Amino acid sequence: MTAGLPDPAGFPDCPVCAYRITGTARLCSDCAGHTLQPVAEPHCPVCSQAVAPGRPCGNRVCALPEAERGFSRVDAVAVYSGALRNKIHRLKYDGAYGWAMIFGRLLVGWMESHPEQMEGVDHVVGNPTHADRQPLQHIEAIMDAAYTEDFTHTFPLSPPGAHRLIKTTETLRSANKSLDDKRAAATAHAAALTWTGDTGDIKGSTILLVDDVFTSGSQLQHVALWLRASGAADVRGLVLARVPWSG
Repeated sequence: MTAGLPDPAGFPDCPVCAYRITGTARLCSDCAGHTLQPVAEPHCPVCSQAVAPGRPCGNRVCALPEAERGFSRVDAVAVYSGALRNKIHRLKYDGAYGWAMIFGRLLVGWMESHPEQMEGVDHVVGNPTHADRQPLQHIEAIMDAAYTEDFTHTFPLSPPGAHRLIKTTETLRSANKSLDDKRAAATAHAAALTWTGDTGDIKGSTILLVDDVFTSGSQLQHVALWLRASGAADVRGLVLARVPWSG
């Protein structure tokens, strides 16, 4: 930092950081990069899972043709571990809303530092939650924060209260379920989606679909397939955290 200014507190000590309010996406993402577990090298070019050199990815979704997989690739800010896992849980299940701002900055910081992955993106949308989700709509909170933290409106994020992709009915959650149950929940989730903007906006577009965590990829797959069936030409994914694949 500049002489005379304090150093950032470091993730996950963001709530007591001198830059909690005045920090930028780049400052916070660079700071968090010192403590977050990075995506491994080498990793699967489709789902960002660590792979042994010369070995294929073990995730079954990655072996599918893109037309059946739905998304072309999914990138991750970091690995789902340690403090990042804890703070995602704090937001998602405890309603610790302050973490939405930090996660929004991490997403925008990733976008700023990966221009090649943002090239040609027409819409950045969150994988939506239903309005009655408790304790809060965590994805919408993160996306609203990302819009605010993108000071120059460099990226095609929806303003708060005007999300392009919404979920119209509640469906069963997939957390801690079997793979078959996750697939069933993902199918129901995708069936509950609606594109609120001009339908012409989605035709032939490239969409960056944002979520908090990527595990098996079933939900992103079904949402991506829904978006492509609605007219999108390409669906890419971006998640805060990639869960290490175990089977």
